[in-house]
Amino acid sequence: MSVETQRDPEALLRQVEAAERAAHRGQLKIFLGYAPGVGKSFKLFDEGRRRRERGEDVVVAAAQPDSARGVLDLLARLDVIPTQLVEGVPVIDVAAVLAQRPQVCLVDGLAYDNPRGARHAKRYQDVDELLAAGISVLTSINLEYIAEQQDFVRGVLGRTRPETVPQEFIDRADEVVVVDAPAEAEAGIAAAQLSQLRQRALLLTADVVDRQLEAYLKLHGIQSTWGTQERILVCMTPRANASRLLASGRRNADRFHGELFAIYVRQQHLTDEDRMALDRNVTLAKAQQAQVETLEGQDAIKTILDYARSHGITQIFVGHNLRRRWRDRLGGTPLDRLIAGAEGIDVRVFPQ
Repeated sequence: MSVETQRDPEALLRQVEAAERAAHRGQLKIFLGYAPGVGKSFKLFDEGRRRRERGEDVVVAAAQPDSARGVLDLLARLDVIPTQLVEGVPVIDVAAVLAQRPQVCLVDGLAYDNPRGARHAKRYQDVDELLAAGISVLTSINLEYIAEQQDFVRGVLGRTRPETVPQEFIDRADEVVVVDAPAEAEAGIAAAQLSQLRQRALLLTADVVDRQLEAYLKLHGIQSTWGTQERILVCMTPRANASRLLASGRRNADRFHGELFAIYVRQQHLTDEDRMALDRNVTLAKAQQAQVETLEGQDAIKTILDYARSHGITQIFVGHNLRRRWRDRLGGTPLDRLIAGAEGIDVRVFPQ
């Protein structure tokens, strides 16, 4: 325990509570497929087989109804708790699993909706109850069934799935493993599309690791301005071409699965045209899913740098008028001050 944590009763309480939760809650491991046919079900049940051979108490609570031959062979070697039929739909028998209290429970197909009358509305909620009871769960899901990935998948495949699991549940997993095997040929999915889906799945997994690291640092009171993600800050002004800055910022944030911020330092004596331009920029920033804030500060450059430091920004995007006035030649431009003060942060300049 650090000296700083010892001095902070709230930090100590958070650490104790987290330790208690970890001691009583089961571990969650997710096998993530970037597309159908990559073999995530086989990987899931094969790990269950290996764990059982090592002496762990392993049960199967749910399997896909159309499992492949290799998966069926694995299932035959495992203890299966039959699903319940609710309105003709197979549902995890949560009560039976809790009564048996295995060490590990296998659930193939996390993103199922349960019918009315079931214990929970969603299968992932069944899994959450098992975890809360101290039972570890191994489960599987495809990228296209994660709610917050729906827009990306729609852009690649032109379709979405009605049954989804929230990203927040995936983020809470103790381990996420991308099943990075070649996908079996499926009608309508080209090689280029599979490549995009695979890259997205790998980035999502890296993001889960990054979130876990950030949570650990926060729990232990460790301050850090670095991260495995890029954090890009777009500085908006009434006369800057914000659309170009924001579009580039979003492309770079997506490429590295990072975050996009957009700020405006409030100025006095704005014209009606300036205010309209700012409103348009804010609308553009929100459309690019940036975190938008308006800041107050007498010194705009200091305000920008303070914000960048406090939010762990790794890149600053600014527009710049190439024409230099005589005052700038004597004392330097605000851009000169920004670059000089942004030690450790990349400043990317977009000529206007």
